[in-house]
Amino acid sequence: MTGPSTQTLYEAIGGDPAVRALTRRFYELMDTLPGAARCRAIHPADLSGSEEKFYEYMTGYLGGPPLYTEKRGHPMLRRRHFVAEIGPAERDEWLMCFTLALEETVPHAQLRAIILEPVTRLAHHMQNKETD
Repeated sequence: MTGPSTQTLYEAIGGDPAVRALTRRFYELMDTLPGAARCRAIHPADLSGSEEKFYEYMTGYLGGPPLYTEKRGHPMLRRRHFVAEIGPAERDEWLMCFTLALEETVPHAQLRAIILEPVTRLAHHMQNKETD
């Protein structure tokens, strides 16, 4: 007899297609929403590389294959993002885009809440300047 199986967030939201949809929508929103202009400005003109890295990171973060660490090593997110000045406005715009993308791509409200809470803490941790 085996115990109950545990499902990862990656599996619960729909696996690879769901993570692709989330990360694609996130960058579409960042690229097009006027309210995300400051966040967009600290990213490269071509977002495809950023989107791919975010997809790889989120896949592992949600319990799927550790794509990011296999390709790039330990995320060291704060160190990797220190080249960009991230103040409260950039942080909040990033969170707005992530929240909207999550709402549009993950139908289950409880799963969204489970994902958003630690991602919000992470976004605050990434802030590296105090004022705008």
